[in-house]
Amino acid sequence: MLDTVIFDMDGLLIDSEPQWQLAGKETLHEFGISLTQEQYFSSTGLRTPEWIEYWFTHFRIDIVHAAEAIHTIEQRAIHNIRENAVAFPGTHYIIKFFKEKKFRMGLATSSPLRLVKVVTEKLGIIDVFDAVSSAEDLPHGKPHPQVYLNCASQLNVSPLQCICFEDSFNGLISAKAARMKCVVVPVKQQQKDRKWYAADLQLPSLLKFNDILLSGL
Repeated sequence: MLDTVIFDMDGLLIDSEPQWQLAGKETLHEFGISLTQEQYFSSTGLRTPEWIEYWFTHFRIDIVHAAEAIHTIEQRAIHNIRENAVAFPGTHYIIKFFKEKKFRMGLATSSPLRLVKVVTEKLGIIDVFDAVSSAEDLPHGKPHPQVYLNCASQLNVSPLQCICFEDSFNGLISAKAARMKCVVVPVKQQQKDRKWYAADLQLPSLLKFNDILLSGL
């Protein structure tokens, strides 16, 4: 029986991906790298160290510069998110929806905990979650399932009791590898991509989730 919900954060609850994308592109530009939109989307959901390692390796940039690049991206993104990012229209709706059903609620994110604090304070949801799991210091981030498994463990539930909400393909694979149900809400530009068939349910917005869809899971 599903009685627990776990949310991703960036790109799902808050429209922060444009700020991450800007910070990433600006930082890579300093190394002479320019990403296409498709290249960027292919690496969405990765932690910043893995994101930098991936693109530095792809473009043959000396990895000695990685630590500096990681720090720069995270500082720029956190500043930009604090100043400019806003909640998606369905964020407070979906939280209220599950709160009224007395679901346990968790947050499982690739982002560092200092950003979680910024986002939850900004959106007024700092006391909503019963557990917060960050992949920041884990051996592996998404698409590895550990961040979701850790969140379930903190909530003292089986992964089979959990429904997850994600926006990225790496996050979707992470949730499914943890044996959880997964609802995906991809960005508009990617909504017709066949890869989302791997999800249990695809929606154009969190606002579209309802009792009928929940019972179907």
